[in-house]
Amino acid sequence: MIVILKEHPDERQMQHLLDWLKEKHIEVHPTVGAHQTILGLIGDTSSVDIDLISALDIVEDVKRVQEPYKNANRKFHPSDTVISVGGTQIGGGSLTLMAGPCSVESEEQIIGIARAVKAAGATVLRGGAFKPRTSPYAFQGMQIEGIRLLLKAREATGLPICTEIMDASQLPLFEDIDILQVGARNMQNFSLLKALGKTRKPVLLKRGMACSYQDLLMSAEYILAGGNPNVILCERGIRTFETYTRNTLDLACIPSLKTLSHLPVVIDPSHATGRSALVPSMALAAAAAGADGLIIEVHNDPPHAKCDGPQSITPAAFEELAGKLRAVREALQ
Repeated sequence: MIVILKEHPDERQMQHLLDWLKEKHIEVHPTVGAHQTILGLIGDTSSVDIDLISALDIVEDVKRVQEPYKNANRKFHPSDTVISVGGTQIGGGSLTLMAGPCSVESEEQIIGIARAVKAAGATVLRGGAFKPRTSPYAFQGMQIEGIRLLLKAREATGLPICTEIMDASQLPLFEDIDILQVGARNMQNFSLLKALGKTRKPVLLKRGMACSYQDLLMSAEYILAGGNPNVILCERGIRTFETYTRNTLDLACIPSLKTLSHLPVVIDPSHATGRSALVPSMALAAAAAGADGLIIEVHNDPPHAKCDGPQSITPAAFEELAGKLRAVREALQ
């Protein structure tokens, strides 16, 4: 249920309403805008009399919300969420570029790529330390050493870091990481999501390979309900019958998720296509569709990458793409 208050509501009456709702064990999430305040009511609201609340002088309207995701719902939070991290922001009309290798392989590699993508316009460095792989025999990442090298790259460039966490037990290892990425395979790892809800670190939540928009938003709800408002939704392609591309990139998710939710939406064209030649086109399409950011795999030597080389573009290709992306957003504005 949401309660929309009139402009400049009487503070005493509003406090009386909040106290009354608290007595009914209803959790209230207020959103204060320039001209309107919205109260998001979470809990068993079946016993709350809509007519009684509507009759209050300070109340403009009351609506029941049918969707099971409350905190992630745009009805509860009409304005876009903007997440600030390391001197950059994600959401609010900006196009944030996150770039870097699928996996950290050496100090020279990660620092070199970090410097190159920063010079091209990236404001977040992505890189895998722990790698969830389909095969147990594939390269699993440098793990703790990979985190150490990512921190060295941040020290060298100033770029905030985004890297994947696989289990709640790993949280102490990620204490100095700026953005915690939850991969598609862990989107419904609810114990991990609950643990991330207790932190205040931004979480990049990737959509599962066979999950609906509501599934994704319900996973985001776990983090938000835990008290962490810093959730970024990420589309990385879904599994369909098509085999030419690694996955099928669902760009309709951008306007759809923005209609349903206030959370930023980031697109991963690298995992979505699995083909480096397709990454620039899909990145430009995502920018044109209104994405809040892109997370792109960049490797200095893709043919010899230890992980996902076929979908990685070179630093030179990323620099060219970044220029085109700026032109697309400028044209839209």
